[in-house]
Amino acid sequence: MNVLVIGGGGREHALVWALRRAPSVQTLYAAPGNPGIAQSAECVPLKATDMDGLAAFAADHRVDLTIVGPEAPLAAGLVDRFTALGLRAFGPSRAAAEIETSKAFAKALMKTTGIPTADYQSFTSPDEATAYVRRHGAPVVVKADGLAAGKGVVVCRQVDDAIRTIQQMMVEQVFGAAGTRIVVEDYLAGEEASVLALTDGETVIPLIPSQDHKQVFDGDRGPNTGGMGAYAPVPVVDERCLDEIMARILVPAVRAMAAQGRPYRGVLYAGLMLTADGPKVIEFNCRFGDPETQVIVPLLKNDLADIAVAVCEGDLSRVSLDWHSSAAVCVVLASGGYPGKYETSKPISGLDRLAGLDDVIVFHADTALKDGQVVTDGGRVVGVTALGRDIRAAISRAYEAVDQVAFEGKYFRRDIGQKALARVS
Repeated sequence: MNVLVIGGGGREHALVWALRRAPSVQTLYAAPGNPGIAQSAECVPLKATDMDGLAAFAADHRVDLTIVGPEAPLAAGLVDRFTALGLRAFGPSRAAAEIETSKAFAKALMKTTGIPTADYQSFTSPDEATAYVRRHGAPVVVKADGLAAGKGVVVCRQVDDAIRTIQQMMVEQVFGAAGTRIVVEDYLAGEEASVLALTDGETVIPLIPSQDHKQVFDGDRGPNTGGMGAYAPVPVVDERCLDEIMARILVPAVRAMAAQGRPYRGVLYAGLMLTADGPKVIEFNCRFGDPETQVIVPLLKNDLADIAVAVCEGDLSRVSLDWHSSAAVCVVLASGGYPGKYETSKPISGLDRLAGLDDVIVFHADTALKDGQVVTDGGRVVGVTALGRDIRAAISRAYEAVDQVAFEGKYFRRDIGQKALARVS
């Protein structure tokens, strides 16, 4: 079949990498793609939110399946547009994507459904939000309601920090319209995990659990980023824990969305805190995670395109997932200064030394070509994913590979996967 992947980051590169290996895929396109993706797919110069252009391309090139990577086109209703034109697209509708695009909506859904999550209040008035924090105390988590590229969540350990964050989001609008409404919720203690599940609106199948590292500095310090690395599988999410996550969180969420007339099809991402009282939802996302995808798909044996078609056709019950027994670790190499100010157009060297290896994959995220040279083009530049017989071996191989890649200002966390080592012998 002919397949189109929408997006141009590390997640989309991972999806393209998996699809290139899928027996059912004949021709592979990506819009807009990036220099790494271009090695496996034909890149199309269309923005991920150009719904008219993308729909026309898919129709003209007889695309059998479109997989939407980023949240922005899902929020804009790209799947709705494709479906209306009789084009098969993998991902939730605009109405279903609201589970990510509005944190207030997601929290209300969880509250009415009984899905475990932190207690919260939502606000459209900065004065009311400030007064609430003064009464409630700290620590609290302040979240921009809308999409903020993974940076709109701030853990505030002091009341003054929370008030300052409310001012920045709602008055100074550092996240634009995303901060017009905010959610203030209780701080949850525990270990984080990401559990993504495929669903066609009825059948729900979990993917292998993974763990993201959101903070920029080692030891989970500093501001949130889009993700500085990930690993899978996650020892803390054992079979019993996963069964509980399915029964209390993922399946109820899919059923609740259907009951609201928003049938959810695609990937439902549950960002979780594993507390002393059991798993609780930090957030829902409406798409594959980034960088979680970079460690999940290399462990998947199935034909990814075949799975996506089953989701689109409401036929997921016929699918049984098959996983490699190895582990995967992804270390993100970022531009110095990220998630704050950083410079771009820095030449990247060493990528050729990792090309073609069986146990290392470099997924391009924010790269560009300049005079034939791959250069940095954003905050999270590349993700170096390594495979190993276990987590320890994968970590060691990942950091060996990281040392082969160089660019001015390169920054990365040095503790990706360490939490897993504390739980394995």
